[in-house]
Amino acid sequence: MSDRAMTTDLAARALDVNEAQFLLGNESFIDACARFVRNIAYPDIRDANHVSHVTASTPDEVDALLARADETFAHAPHRAYHTDFRTPPAFEARLALDGYQSRATLVLMLEGALEGTPRQFDIRPVASEDDWAAFERLHALDWAEARERLGQTPAPDVGLRMARSRRLKCPPAQYYLAYESGEARGYFSTLPGVDGMAQVEDLFVDPAWRHRGIATALIHHCVDACRRAGSGPIVITADVDDTPKDMYAALGFRPVAVKRDWWRATDPT
Repeated sequence: MSDRAMTTDLAARALDVNEAQFLLGNESFIDACARFVRNIAYPDIRDANHVSHVTASTPDEVDALLARADETFAHAPHRAYHTDFRTPPAFEARLALDGYQSRATLVLMLEGALEGTPRQFDIRPVASEDDWAAFERLHALDWAEARERLGQTPAPDVGLRMARSRRLKCPPAQYYLAYESGEARGYFSTLPGVDGMAQVEDLFVDPAWRHRGIATALIHHCVDACRRAGSGPIVITADVDDTPKDMYAALGFRPVAVKRDWWRATDPT
């Protein structure tokens, strides 16, 4: 295999590991030139209700896929698609023509050891109801900050439903809380490996407790957990317009791919 082919294969594997996390806790099936992920209990959560792995390229195939999505997600107030470099250009062009919004996500990979030595913090797995309550409190801060950065209008209880949809992934996913001064100040998670490659995801630290090494300690802790479980390369993602990508790169993660999330609001039927 040539160097270019190996690089493309590695990027495709990283994208598949990332997409596999969206299957956890949700229904999924393959039909009409794509994979459908659905959770009727959480209709407004795009991560739990979307289409990925699109192969539709002809006008007829694209029309059929869009119609199938309308049937599958009739319960949801949106239509959402995940795309990457393997997606037929004609399909993404159709989404752009139809007025879908898009956001790019950077996919990075760590193949060797992390750079640096982290500070020591009390990091514990999320296991009890009290742990999940602490996670939900922090996630509410995370969602409020993300919503402001993205310019989204506040929606009642969306952040809470997002947090609870994350809980459905556990196990096999595992969240961890970092404690300082007796309280949970940040969280991060590990996701199960696929073909020897795992993912760490969902990093957040309370803004009042940043720049103290908590995020770095959580990353080291979760990467170590993945490696102890037998994983080699570790995937992480970051919004292309947000600063965490720079921290990940400084720790040794290298960029391997870009994916796009496309969405459009629609009235549920």
